[in-house]
Amino acid sequence: MTETDQTRGEEPGGWLRAVAVSAYGPTLLGSTGAGAVSPIIAVSARDLGASVGVAALLVAAVGVGQLVGDLPSGALAARIGERRALLVAAVVEAVGMLVAALAGSLAVLFVGVFVIGLAGSLFGLARQAYLTEAVPVAMRARALSTLGGVHRIGYFIGPFIGALVVARWGIESAYLVGGIASVCAFVLVLLAPDITAATHHVATGAAPLSVASVLMRHRYVLLTLGTGAMSVAGARAIREALVPLWAESVGFSPAQTSLVFGVAGALDMALFYPSGWLMDRFGRVAAAVPSMVVLGLGMMLLPLATTLVAVTAAATVLGVGNGLGAGLIMTLGADASPDDARAQFLGGWRLCADVGRAAGPLALSALTAIMSLGASSVVLGAGALVGAGWLRVWVPRHDPTVRRT
Repeated sequence: MTETDQTRGEEPGGWLRAVAVSAYGPTLLGSTGAGAVSPIIAVSARDLGASVGVAALLVAAVGVGQLVGDLPSGALAARIGERRALLVAAVVEAVGMLVAALAGSLAVLFVGVFVIGLAGSLFGLARQAYLTEAVPVAMRARALSTLGGVHRIGYFIGPFIGALVVARWGIESAYLVGGIASVCAFVLVLLAPDITAATHHVATGAAPLSVASVLMRHRYVLLTLGTGAMSVAGARAIREALVPLWAESVGFSPAQTSLVFGVAGALDMALFYPSGWLMDRFGRVAAAVPSMVVLGLGMMLLPLATTLVAVTAAATVLGVGNGLGAGLIMTLGADASPDDARAQFLGGWRLCADVGRAAGPLALSALTAIMSLGASSVVLGAGALVGAGWLRVWVPRHDPTVRRT
């Protein structure tokens, strides 16, 4: 631990003040911009003449960009450093927003949205590595869960800002909100002090290790603990798709569905700091296992809910499960990442999570093709419980808070 880390470790609020501007500020701006754009992509595609299916593919382009960008982002961050990677990500995202705003065809819109996804991958990896370097291990989970909470807050307020500007200036203005947020994030990172300068080693005599060599060296961790991260990400993505689908299947209006999601989301956001405190105080497994158990039980209970109150209660259970795991994937990745190749490892780690995030809704879609939505929910809930057992086995083996004899 560096002298800077030791100083922060003495006062719990010290690290928070140090990273508030340099890490949380840009995250809030970036996620607010992304939140403003997220509901508009499909609308933009439809406005350009896309069918519903093609519009869905355009929305998926963000996730495709993130998947494609995970490993290159690790290589770039290792070469230029986390702070510079944040600056590059902000610029790339602003360019993607501008391209999407000016798109006159579906092909150009796809390019813009894909670039936004690439930038999101680089930004997410860089800020995770940045905080991992800057914050002492004893406070790592709180720092990263707060990062996740700030990200969720931005995504929560972004659509409201987007709705206001779209109502006044049209669809393209949402992308301009995203572009402005990216530029502001760039300025904030540029002006903020580099709190990792004492520990980061960039452009030394030796070239950074290749991503492939790092992933091969740590393949056992990625295949075991990484599978756990994949299951967590998959369960979260299933929740986001399952609740509105179930609400629609029992006859709720769009307004009622939004209300259900809003109530559950509010509780979800409120739990991010308690989740981090729990992981720092009692170990990572204290949040990992309960989070997946509650998510699994919530999925299994959802088919029993047919009224507005009951569906809201089930969605709230799922929100609690999601909130208990705030920052979990980032924390587990930070714990397992090697000091000499952190960015490269985190590129592979984020790829595991993004694969799980993409696979979750696909699993839901596949199951609903052969059974009812309610039965699919029960099966996926059971899968989440299996994931909880997997985490119980593998998380303690990489937990720095666990005392080993």
